[in-house]
Amino acid sequence: MATTHVEDARFSVPLYTSAEAARYLAVKDTTFRTWVKGYHREFANRPPVHGASLIADLPPEIHNGPSIPFIGLAEGMFLAALRKAEVPLQQIRPALDLVRTKIGVEHALASKKLYVVGAQLLWEVIDEGGDTEAREGSKDLIVLKDGQYVFRQVIAQYLKHITYDHAYARRIQLPGYEVAQINAEPAVNFGKPYFTHTGTPLAVVQGQLKSGESVADIAGDFDLPLDEVAEVAQREGLLVA
Repeated sequence: MATTHVEDARFSVPLYTSAEAARYLAVKDTTFRTWVKGYHREFANRPPVHGASLIADLPPEIHNGPSIPFIGLAEGMFLAALRKAEVPLQQIRPALDLVRTKIGVEHALASKKLYVVGAQLLWEVIDEGGDTEAREGSKDLIVLKDGQYVFRQVIAQYLKHITYDHAYARRIQLPGYEVAQINAEPAVNFGKPYFTHTGTPLAVVQGQLKSGESVADIAGDFDLPLDEVAEVAQREGLLVA
């Protein structure tokens, strides 16, 4: 019998707070919250603007506790790629909504189908017409390469950091690092990020850095590459001379 979303921990277990997920994806907390909750904006001289939620969100098990399941983090990974491409999300929301409909699965932004055929579907949406601003924004996300429409390099690079099973994301290599390889997956460390080579939780290394331990000592204690620990320290503003 096929596993349902309810039975799959990627969909049913809240693992991250909104602030944690935003930090892991290297985006602002306020931006990530907008992706989760959607938005409603009033204007004096034109109709209000609505934006629906784009990311999976669950009721927290404790007050102010984690509410984002792993699949929500994966959805955020794709949106972070769009942000990195410097195309305003509201400019491409209509086209993105149509692509999600065309893919025909729940949580399309975290699906393998988006990775495989998303760029071609986006071009088809553009070609069908519709909102001019959305069409122009969408064109900034795709290019024609070897006779096929593919995502721009900055988006493709993000998607390459997602490992899929037959349908959905199952592991993410966190963006924002040039050297350090840090993954997140539900079955390891309760979904919290860890160093790929050793399984050392990222939070443990961050805690050691905050306590004043040197990069060299931490790298030696946990058998981690020195440059990976140094990059984490630099990113967190914890680099010790």
